[in-house]
Amino acid sequence: MTALAGTRELTRLAMRRDRIMLPVWVYLIVIMAASTVSSTKGLYPDTASRVKLAANTNDTPALVALYGRVYDPTSLGAVSMLKLNVFGALAAAALSIVLVVRHTRADEETGRLELVGATAVGRRAPLTSALSVVLSTNVMIAVLCALALTIAGLPAAGSTAAGLAWGGVGVAFGAITAVVAQLTSHARTATGYSFAILGAFYLVRALGDTSDADGPRWLSWLSPIGWGQQFRPYAGNRWWVLLVMVVFAAVMTVVAYSLVSRRDIGAGILPDRDGPATASPRLAGAVSLWWRLQRGSVLGWAIAFLVLGAVLGGIATNVGSIADSRQAHDMITKLGGEKGITDAFLATEMGFAAIFAAAFGVQAVGRLRAEETGQRAEPVLATAVSRWRWASGPVLVALLGSAVMLLLSGAVSGAVYAGQSGDGAQFGRLVGASLVQVPAAWVVIGAVVLGYGLVPRFTAAGWAVLVAFLLIGELGPLLKLPHWIMDVSPFAHTPKLPGTSWSATPLVWMTAIAAVLVGAGLWTFRRRDVTA
Repeated sequence: MTALAGTRELTRLAMRRDRIMLPVWVYLIVIMAASTVSSTKGLYPDTASRVKLAANTNDTPALVALYGRVYDPTSLGAVSMLKLNVFGALAAAALSIVLVVRHTRADEETGRLELVGATAVGRRAPLTSALSVVLSTNVMIAVLCALALTIAGLPAAGSTAAGLAWGGVGVAFGAITAVVAQLTSHARTATGYSFAILGAFYLVRALGDTSDADGPRWLSWLSPIGWGQQFRPYAGNRWWVLLVMVVFAAVMTVVAYSLVSRRDIGAGILPDRDGPATASPRLAGAVSLWWRLQRGSVLGWAIAFLVLGAVLGGIATNVGSIADSRQAHDMITKLGGEKGITDAFLATEMGFAAIFAAAFGVQAVGRLRAEETGQRAEPVLATAVSRWRWASGPVLVALLGSAVMLLLSGAVSGAVYAGQSGDGAQFGRLVGASLVQVPAAWVVIGAVVLGYGLVPRFTAAGWAVLVAFLLIGELGPLLKLPHWIMDVSPFAHTPKLPGTSWSATPLVWMTAIAAVLVGAGLWTFRRRDVTA
């Protein structure tokens, strides 16, 4: 038996397990690409408007840090890729991280790989299978995105470069995660470290892009995300950058394979740190235990919201020049409000912050199912801890944490905007604009809690619900969808602040609905079997 025996069978099994997640994720990336190109055509129909947008973007450090630079202001494709360059790469990278951890470290942690390894399966087969899935998925992303961009009316060469850039970034981060999965002992740790590396590379790329011509712009070349942008689709099409990605992925893969042979199944190269012999009094309750388990995740999300708030506050003073065309003005107004283009922009971005806060809540509640399937719930519930107390921990973390995240982003963006504009009143306005988003995020969290109580294996469907709400909010006004469809999303009922008059009635109703959903979810959990 060779070290790769059973790879094909494991790959087929992994594809079957991901038969729903992969098509949905890839489809969303493709739709994002095609819809962005279509909207850019309408917003910036002539060369003059695109040149002005590119100039304003490249002269605004906050926008360059967020999206990167526009390398050919006359090209519709280059302008369309302003957001897609980064967001497409991040989406592909995130998917690769999830896939590698899911089919390596997570399977080891649950004991599935130990059972599989007792059969005619080689030592390196699970890792090879995971990397095969990642490679085929990113090839699919590259091909379908290239076709979608070409069909949308962009040049085929540039579209191919854009697809290869996203797929290359995904493969690179899949290889990085393969190494991280060998170093750590737990799936949660591997995922956290991998996303931390993704965030670090994003910041390195931002530092390089925002540097002066005589500054350290070379930092962008230290980041796989920077490599994706250096493809420069529709602005030169640097095909040779693909070679950099392939070499990097190959080196990281070799490192991962060498580490596989140096550790035991279920263990990591890095030893687990021993905890204190005596537990702190702060761990005396179920809620305290949940906080201890999720504090690292909360801190990571909090940092992300702080950065988001700083970027939004920095961009706010330049919105007038960025949205100079009538079409761009109308789009932002439709999405965000009616009074003032800057207020409309801020209202739109606060809506996105609410989506991110809901994503944090979905992840926090998802820990319930992870602890249950990992058989860590039963030992706790065998003590004097009731089901209600045990399950309420992550729910409280999700509800309170999402509110704190929005408060952080609103406070930081308000402080930055007030400092740049000299108007101190902007701080309170943006704090209020962020807090009115909380009930909508709570409704999404309540829906996930109810799903966990009723059909726990569908807890992950909360991500699908969140994505559906996101697409309704993003594409609804542009596609002129019927109001009854747009009203399905709780984010459609949030006041568009700052800049418009508002009523507290929808906030009260959404808070009540969230409370009912959470209560029903906890009640149904008490009446079903654990791990059912």
